[in-house]
Order: sequence, then C-alpha cells, then structure tokens
Amino acid sequence: MKTETVPPETIVALARGWIGTPYRHQASLKGVGCDCLGLLRGVWREALGPEPEAAPPYSASWAESAAPGSDPLAEAARRHLAPVDGPPRAGDVLLFRFRAHLPARHCAIATGTGAGAGTGAGAGTMIHAHDGAAVTEVALTGWWLRHLAHVFRFPGAA
Repeated sequence: MKTETVPPETIVALARGWIGTPYRHQASLKGVGCDCLGLLRGVWREALGPEPEAAPPYSASWAESAAPGSDPLAEAARRHLAPVDGPPRAGDVLLFRFRAHLPARHCAIATGTGAGAGTGAGAGTMIHAHDGAAVTEVALTGWWLRHLAHVFRFPGAA
C-alpha cells in the first residue's frame, strides 16, 4: 500500500474519473464497468495501490439481508477505512442501508458538502454506481441522508 497522505480532493478527482462507466455487477474497470463497490475498489487502487482484500461474491439485491447481527460491508470498511463521527466531507466513503434493520448494501464517495450537511438541505453531492445507470454524481438528498448508515475516510486522507 502507498504510504503518503491522500488529500480529499484527490479522492474526489479520482472518483470523478469513473463518471460514465457503465454499471456491471461485481466489476471494477474504469470505463468498462463497475458496481458501487467496484467504484470504491477502483478509487482505492488508484489512490493507495493494491486492494487490501478480495471482495467476496455478493448479490446484486440491495435489500438482501445478511446473517443476523452482521453487516458485511460495514465490517469490511472498518478493517480498511477510518470511521467518521459527524457529517461526511468530500472524499469520504458513504454506506447506505435500505431499511434500518438491514445491513448496508450500497456505497458512494462524497464529493461535496453544503452548509446543511446532515440536515438534508444542501447536504452536498456524491458519486455512485447503480443498476441501470452509469457512474454518476448526484445530490446527497434527504432520501440518501435518511438511509446513510456509516461514514468512513480513506486511510491517510489528509
């Protein structure tokens, strides 16, 4: 793994380089195809070098449940990313859950924050991949903020 610090603006610039990449479940090739985790994995490789662990096979279903009491995506994030208390900032990794009782099943990278971060008003933007669409930058609307389960920072993020 690279040891230098990675400024948030570098993470954002790298993520923006993936915009337009078509959605492909479990893929992680810029310009060819990726899913939400593949986007995160690709930005990791560009910013930090080789991925710290291989992603296990996973279902395309956002609402799929994991074993009771487990949250596999959040658990993997805790192994390799720094948990953040408070509202997200540009360059942070966002994990979302579809329902409060389900594990996190979607991820994105925050690209901007607004004065209302955490309130739903002007909360910022994010880059993500989802089925049926290319990687895109979208508003971090109230819907997304209500489903935000975890915020993490890349290791070495300044």
